[in-house]
Amino acid sequence: MKVQANGIPVEVEDTAGGPDDAARPVVLLIMGLGMQLVAWPPALVQALVDAGYRVVRFDNRDVGLSAKFDHLGVPNLLWESLKHRIGFPVRAPYDLKAMAADALGVLDALKIQRAHVVGVSMGGMIAQRLALAAPERVLSLTSIMSSSGARDLPGPKSQVLQALLRRPRDHTEQAIADHYVSLFKVIGSPGFPLDEAELRERILRGVRRSFHPAGTARQIAAVAADTDRADELDRINLPTLVVHGLSDPLVPFACGQDTARRIRGAKLVPVPGMGHDLPPGVVDRILAPLLPHLREAQAR
Repeated sequence: MKVQANGIPVEVEDTAGGPDDAARPVVLLIMGLGMQLVAWPPALVQALVDAGYRVVRFDNRDVGLSAKFDHLGVPNLLWESLKHRIGFPVRAPYDLKAMAADALGVLDALKIQRAHVVGVSMGGMIAQRLALAAPERVLSLTSIMSSSGARDLPGPKSQVLQALLRRPRDHTEQAIADHYVSLFKVIGSPGFPLDEAELRERILRGVRRSFHPAGTARQIAAVAADTDRADELDRINLPTLVVHGLSDPLVPFACGQDTARRIRGAKLVPVPGMGHDLPPGVVDRILAPLLPHLREAQAR
């Protein structure tokens, strides 16, 4: 369903099916760069529902079925990445603060006063921004395979950068699927390999729903431009869980360590064999600390 959030149409899926469900504590899930709400593994969503939570997912701006910002143009990522590398300000069509305002707008549209906020990758950065902007609306924070954005942190491995910069040979479904299968093989979890046929089918479902690479480019610029978040994270005084893979080649484990160090009282959970994806085995290892974290925060 569509809601108006922060003045734009945002696509939302909400597990609340009746008055009883609406009374459940809410978990707001925020997905990562270029990924749609359907990228959340059904097993993770169902486990949260089975544990007594109302689960709300949404498409970030510029992906999926939410508002597109093509009128803002497509940033020159090579030029902006060079500026970022040498410490110059990155020019982005919008920033992560705006994307956090979208997430807050989803809560407003659904008349949700407070929620447990869980984000992966860029979604973790947006979740951090939401916790900074409106701490009174956040019951707990969970940042998964994400980063504080500090400039001195290690970046992706060279082969990952090469895979990210490649483009599909054309815009046919087959070429797009081939591209993303190759990318996920590079950034995926070595300890939890996915069946390629299953991975390809999951990618095709997403591509058939929406394919909007220009929006992903604008999101990349928004991430690169958000350079002052790291120095603000010590303002967060919320129950915080940081989960990060020890084998993440895209956002190295040091990024998770840094996030946990900067947020007072944050608990860091390293996951051996986890890369930068959410295969079934990784989902199990995320749920193991996540469910107690949510219960303890709810009890407070």
